[in-house]
Amino acid sequence: MDLLPENNLTDEVLEYPVCSEWKEHPEGSVFHLAHIMLVLGFMGGSGFYGLLYMFCFLTLGFFCYSIWAWSDPCTTDSFSWTFALFALCLGQLIHVAYRLRSVTFEKEFQDLYECLFKKLGVSLTHFGKIVESCEGDVHTIEKDHFFAMEGKTPIDKLSVLVSGRIRVTVNGEFLHFIYPFQFLDSPEWDSLRPSEEGFFQVTLRADIRCRYVAWRRKKLYLLFAQHRYIAKIFALLVRNDIAEKLFSLNDKAFDIRGFRYDLRLPSFCNGPGPEIANTNESRPVLGQNETKPAERDS
Repeated sequence: MDLLPENNLTDEVLEYPVCSEWKEHPEGSVFHLAHIMLVLGFMGGSGFYGLLYMFCFLTLGFFCYSIWAWSDPCTTDSFSWTFALFALCLGQLIHVAYRLRSVTFEKEFQDLYECLFKKLGVSLTHFGKIVESCEGDVHTIEKDHFFAMEGKTPIDKLSVLVSGRIRVTVNGEFLHFIYPFQFLDSPEWDSLRPSEEGFFQVTLRADIRCRYVAWRRKKLYLLFAQHRYIAKIFALLVRNDIAEKLFSLNDKAFDIRGFRYDLRLPSFCNGPGPEIANTNESRPVLGQNETKPAERDS
């Protein structure tokens, strides 16, 4: 009989306390501002700028939370946790800002990154290694000066035009132009193995004042050996540039009748056959002893 009251007392002790009534007044504005900052911070993206955005709002959010916790003397644990998280986010914010400062580039390299590398998902860290391999130099070619001469200039670098326009000729015959953010020597680069040497088979002359970025072969191959990801990026860029140059040549490949050749057709690769100057000559000429089908029927 004495066990029943003890069991009831145990159940009352283990029962989870329920809030008897809601607070009549909401928390202060600092409390709500802290949560707004945290929500904005957790919406941050990836990359340096995404991390900078995220840690900036998280730092402000935990700082506001610490102020709110300090105002309540009964929330010592809350203040300790929020202030620790505030200090951690502030440290991360400073670290990301320092890293972002170390990967900032000049305008020409920034434009090069935006036009070629960013759309392939290359991070600023990897692009920084690419810039380091060319020593951060941008070279200049004055108008009517030559970048390369056929049969004389060795193929010892890979270059990208940053500004200006380059005229490409072979035996004095115009082939095509090279425009900004296109490679100057992608066909020559792709035609040689790392251990081979060769010379340009075309002449490259500046139509106007040009600026370009160049990587030496040895340094670039050393970078490829250390970072296979960068090697794949350059292989993709170079082959895409070669394809664009081929199709720019395809726009000028017409036969005598005005039809455009298609580079994908094997007849073009093997060399087109002799063209007939006049389409009327392709029709058979009737001899004097031959009659037209209509006359024969009559």
